[in-house]
Amino acid sequence: MTTLRANISEYWDAAAPSFDQEPDHGLGSAETRAAWAARLTDWLPATPGEVLDAGCGTGSLALLAAAAGHRVTGVDCAPAMVARARAKFAAAGLSGTFLIGDAAEPPTGDAKFDVVLARHLLWTLPDPAAALRSWAERLRPGGRLVLVEGRWRQSADPKPYVPGAGELPWAGGVGAAQLGASVAELGLPVRVVDLSGDDVLWGRAVDDERYALIAG
Repeated sequence: MTTLRANISEYWDAAAPSFDQEPDHGLGSAETRAAWAARLTDWLPATPGEVLDAGCGTGSLALLAAAAGHRVTGVDCAPAMVARARAKFAAAGLSGTFLIGDAAEPPTGDAKFDVVLARHLLWTLPDPAAALRSWAERLRPGGRLVLVEGRWRQSADPKPYVPGAGELPWAGGVGAAQLGASVAELGLPVRVVDLSGDDVLWGRAVDDERYALIAG
């Protein structure tokens, strides 16, 4: 398992320089950026609070949350991703805390959050159920999980993206029904928002399952 975690970290570290080339990663288009900002306005609390971005990548969603007034802590296993997230915040003149560590067990100590946000992360985790429990434990009373997930078009026959990734429980993604059942076991109410038909979010048309699950 240690080797698999190292492989995953190295993969995303190497992917950092080109990561933002994907329209929904870099949010380089004003239209796509505005679409994500509007979604976050719906999913995050109206009153600015503490947001933990688990698997923050280059910090694109964290930046939108911070611009809306939220206090953001981002965690990612890839140092190069964290470096780019910090650079984005510095360029925008915004404050944020970014930590290198396991997004499934964020190194945030006893800190509690109003929101734990994770986008397209669960499929990369060796134990997604444990991650969900860990995130729920970090929520303040009345807090919520915001999970943007899906089943990718190639998921019928997922190919390991790093050695050992074929062992991952949710390789290829996780459907809304399965994730909803897992989150419901934590005692949180669940709302699912279909995102498959929102081409602007992805910068292109998509033909696979994509959704947001808001719990709490």
